[in-house]
Amino acid sequence: MKITLDHLTKKFPNRAKNKPDVIAVNDFTFEMPDGKLVGLLGPSGCGKSTVLNLICGLLKATDGRIYFDEDDVTNVPAEYRGVGIVFQNYALYPHLTVEKNIMFPLENFKGKDKLSKGEMKARALEAAKLVQIDQLMERKPAELSGGQQQRVAIARALVKQPRVLLMDEPLSNLDARLRLQTREEIRRIQRETKITTIFVTHDQEEAMSISDLIVVMKDGVLQQIGKPQQIYDEPCNLFVAKFLGTPPINVFHGKVENGKLMVGKDEVLSADLPDQEVWCAIRPEGFTLDENGPMQCALHGVEIMGRDVSVVAVHPALEGTELRAITPTARRLDDDVETVRFRLDPEKVLLFSKQDETRIRCELK
Repeated sequence: MKITLDHLTKKFPNRAKNKPDVIAVNDFTFEMPDGKLVGLLGPSGCGKSTVLNLICGLLKATDGRIYFDEDDVTNVPAEYRGVGIVFQNYALYPHLTVEKNIMFPLENFKGKDKLSKGEMKARALEAAKLVQIDQLMERKPAELSGGQQQRVAIARALVKQPRVLLMDEPLSNLDARLRLQTREEIRRIQRETKITTIFVTHDQEEAMSISDLIVVMKDGVLQQIGKPQQIYDEPCNLFVAKFLGTPPINVFHGKVENGKLMVGKDEVLSADLPDQEVWCAIRPEGFTLDENGPMQCALHGVEIMGRDVSVVAVHPALEGTELRAITPTARRLDDDVETVRFRLDPEKVLLFSKQDETRIRCELK
């Protein structure tokens, strides 16, 4: 099912006297395609959970409309929207078995939708098989691991056969290995069910790994929409560029002079632009160690983390304390080296306006 948010706005009263309302979501417009998994991404406090609560009906919009396909559900109560929700905390009933936790939403069905006990058990077993916990039906939540509890919560959301599945930071309580396993399961389940799913997270790696589309938010405002790799390669502004990527992008004070991109005193690339001050942002994989390279940095160290090798260095024009360059040739660096030189991959160098931090598109060589 397609979800359309049309100029959606949510304001909360400010508790401080004579202060304006707090705008949690500001004129948010987006169409979520049918059957896709959309990652809603942004830092804590950016409004992504508020968007989720507006979609499911737990919050009422201050302005704007919400459509499920062509149906306007803006004022439809939450229980009639056909939405399944998985929260950050699993919210399982500790005194009920896995089976009864999954069945619980079905017990509230009324009228023509009311199910017999046998039908409820069959639906619960079907949902449990989908998330691969059908062998745990007689256990109680305290007897399950965190990952198993999260699967119960997902099964409980799916058992209603919802039109939309909403997930609010569902993996944040899990350890690193379980997060990886569970996010792969969420992707598998979504592909099997083809339910339109919105996945809220502040973890950009999580969003990029499982989403068909990513929506990046900041301060209640939509920043960019696109496929994960597209947003990584072509961020529309400096905030998006800095938010996506691990290690994060390296940002320098730069300028264009006479068709040359200068980072500090280093002439690093040719730039087809008029003279101006710019932010020069370089992805960690955009550096290559080269003793004749145009960019000189003071070496702080080399970090070897299994597959990746990071050169940690400092440059006078760097915004921040240290830059990180991922390059396999760093393994050959001697411990007593004090400076390193890099050449840059033009495709991994991004320029942004010093005035408003929007992307400056130009040919770099």
